[in-house]
Amino acid sequence: MDQILNFLSGGFLHLTWWQVALVTLVITHITIIGVTVFLHRSQAHRGLDLHPAVMHFFRFWLWLTTGMVTKEWVAIHRKHHAKVEREGDPHSPVVFGLGKVFFRGAELYRLEANNPETLKRFGHGTPDDWMERNVYTKHSLLGVLIMLGIDLALFGVLGLTVWAVQMAWIPFWAAGVVNGVGHAFGYRNFASPDTSTNVSPWGIIIGGEELHNNHHAYGTSAKFSTNGTNSTWAGLILKC
Repeated sequence: MDQILNFLSGGFLHLTWWQVALVTLVITHITIIGVTVFLHRSQAHRGLDLHPAVMHFFRFWLWLTTGMVTKEWVAIHRKHHAKVEREGDPHSPVVFGLGKVFFRGAELYRLEANNPETLKRFGHGTPDDWMERNVYTKHSLLGVLIMLGIDLALFGVLGLTVWAVQMAWIPFWAAGVVNGVGHAFGYRNFASPDTSTNVSPWGIIIGGEELHNNHHAYGTSAKFSTNGTNSTWAGLILKC
């Protein structure tokens, strides 16, 4: 009984609370990198070519930590650029209101992901190998359940909190902050024909995605630090 209680209290690692917090920040930032480098810059906009091994690592990691399907994410994002701020934009605060996009952005994502016309028109060129068809897409929820088991094994019952943070990380930052706040508050370097804004002058918290106005002005650019605006994160990763 003591061994069971000991395992539940700390898992295999028995880390202190601050060590668990640090590990959580590291693994969630890897997820951010997967979204911004692989899904966004490489797949959606073709602004960056990645080695096949790197691409598959991100596909596997995002399957574990988000359950997102590459084709769905890419199609929804491309449609956002094609229909930005107009009817048909999957997640525009102008269309739906800031509150709905910020608090229910993940719901809007799931709704658009179930639109076969969106996937057919905007999801071209994404991975379509055996793993994508039979594992990552067909069993998209299996990965996050495996991640739950890993978190519980590593951290004990605290792993439930780690897992919950992982599951909320992308919906909060991407769906809420970037898609919501990034079209409502902030500053603009460019007069792009939409309401996109830069949320902060530093691109390190969410992988450069804070520089949302820069991105809408130069959608296919691999770097979001432009016109003298510095992106620390992008500078380290993409040599901006």
